Parts: sequence; structure tokens; C-alpha cells
Amino acid sequence: MASRTNVLIHVLVATLLFPLAVGCSSGDAKSEAPDWSPPPRHAGFDYQIGGAYPPAKGVGVVSRDRAARPAPGLYNMCYVNAFQAQPDERDDWPADLLLRDRNGRVVIDQDWDEPLLDIGTPDKRERVAARVGPWIDGCADHGFDAVEPDNYDSYTRSKGLLSARDAKAFMSLLVRRAHRAGLAVGQKNTAELAPDGHRLGVDFAVAEECGAYDECGVYAEAFDDRVVVIEYTGTGLRKACSAFGKRLDIVRRDHDVTTPGSNGYVRRTC
Repeated sequence: MASRTNVLIHVLVATLLFPLAVGCSSGDAKSEAPDWSPPPRHAGFDYQIGGAYPPAKGVGVVSRDRAARPAPGLYNMCYVNAFQAQPDERDDWPADLLLRDRNGRVVIDQDWDEPLLDIGTPDKRERVAARVGPWIDGCADHGFDAVEPDNYDSYTRSKGLLSARDAKAFMSLLVRRAHRAGLAVGQKNTAELAPDGHRLGVDFAVAEECGAYDECGVYAEAFDDRVVVIEYTGTGLRKACSAFGKRLDIVRRDHDVTTPGSNGYVRRTC
């Protein structure tokens, strides 16, 4: 029979070791948490959100629509229309989550015929995020490396009904959801909010026509050159390549981002 002294010693040792065991278990759980990384620099880029096709030689980073599948062996970004509704999905949204003007009319992005989503209150931001969130999770499930939430700048088309603060608050919800799923997050356009990107947890930028509008430097500084650039004109491509061709991944695509063989298909690099 063990003595009372030995029993007390075993109890004391177990008590002292228990916090260490808990600490080790906690560390193991943390090491198993999802991880993410931004796209590699200078890897070659192609923008394929209008339709997937085999990437050209030298392309290491591709952006495709969430309905597509990733390009094998490359770094893949998943396009999600997060701040506006696709025209054919308008009826899928609750009526009160479509932004309406003071006369009750839905506010539309006229360039793409897309209704703006109402992210003007914390409750509505949470409800919109609850619908966009599964799309982001689906990107991760399909093997994408990052998500590209489009129309971050929709507040500028909201007739003053939404603010930059609303956009940033909603973006922070998307960043948390994506990181939880193991995806990096790219800020789409919206140069005026680029300096806030790191604070929100954004990992890189996807900049359309920053050469044409002399904005590439804003993104490059804010995201430490982790920027992919899409230009839609020859002039824009020349300007972007002249100033940032050795620092950023730049591609020219046709405005409708069509596939090879389509009328109007364009893809050029520096």
C-alpha cells in the first residue's frame, strides 16, 4: 500500500504538470488552424473571371469566378461579387438587402446593371455577410488560395446612401470569414481606401486600370508591391509597364474578359 506521503507527492506533480499539458494541447490546436498566404510576386498573372481557359506559359497566378475551378498547380484567386448582386441573382436577395433610394427604388450600378447591396447598418452587414460567407467557404473547398471580393467601391455609386466606413466595416467581416477558411484576401480597386488595407487584414490588391488612372503607386506602397494589375487599353498597359513593370504583375485584358477564340479577346503583358 502506498504511503500518504507518496500519494500527496503524485497529486502535487500531476497538479504542476497539468497546465503544461494544457499549454501543449492549445499550441497543437493553434498549429492546425487554417493558414493563408498572398500571391507570389513576379509570378505572371492572368485574369480569367469571364471564363476559365488553360493559362499561358509563364503564368503563375490566375483569378477565376467562384463558379469555376482552380488552375492546377498555380496560385488561384476566387472572384466573388460581394458588394453588389449579379443581375440574374437579384431575386435571390431579400428585398430589404437591396439598397434603395428615398423613393424606394433599388440603386443600380448602371455599368453592369447590378443592384447595390445594403451594408448601411451593422445588422444588414451581418446578414449580407451570412449570404456571401458560404461562397467564400466554397472557394476554399474547391482549392482556391485567395478571394477577390468585388465592388468594394460600390459606396461611391450609392448616391450618398453608403459611406467608406460602411464599406470598410463590411470588408472586415469578409476578411475574417476568408482567413478562417484559409484564404488570403485581395482588395479590389478603391485606391482611396488602400492605406487602410493592412489594418483591416487585407493581404494584397487587385487593381483595374491603375496605370490608366495613375494609381498603381498607391497600391504598391500600401501592399508592399503585392499587387496584380489589369489594364483594358493599350495606353493603360504602356503606362503601367513603364512605371511598374519590374515591380508588379500586369496584364491587359479585353473589357469583357473573354476566352481565347472569342471575338474581342485580348491578353497582353509587359
